Amino acid sequence: MAKRSAGLLMFRRARGGPEVLLVHHGGPFWAKKDDGAWSIPKGLYEDGEDPLVAAKREFEEETGQRPTGSFIELGVFKQPGGKYVSAWAVEGEFDLAMFKSNTFAMEWPPRSGRLAEFPEADRAGWFPVKDAFRKVTKGQLAILRGLLDRLGLSEDDLA
Repeated sequence: MAKRSAGLLMFRRARGGPEVLLVHHGGPFWAKKDDGAWSIPKGLYEDGEDPLVAAKREFEEETGQRPTGSFIELGVFKQPGGKYVSAWAVEGEFDLAMFKSNTFAMEWPPRSGRLAEFPEADRAGWFPVKDAFRKVTKGQLAILRGLLDRLGLSEDDLA
């Protein structure tokens, strides 16, 4: 069975159009990558777990802040690797100075037998949606389009 993740795309309205909050993947594989290395805060959830509850939990784990507001269902999006991401949007503000991600352990360097700790997300940032299309992983482009659709906008409307 395909893995399932749930995530939240926080957005805010700005003069030039909506901006979205993205997190940069942590760990050594992503350290020197920028374009195509950002994501909505998201993570795996278990059978029987409410995906929206999981999305809120994952947002808090990856950013250090609890999301609040009216959550807008964007849909379920199949990723290139076969995983399915259930995504919601929420309008809100996020103080980047308060960003703090949880960590994960992995063997590093490879085949060294040593475990190293890395943040799940090593930084967060606000991006105009037109820039976010360049920053997110390929599989999350449809999530950004889902947000635009729910806001009554298209890519052509972006400044």
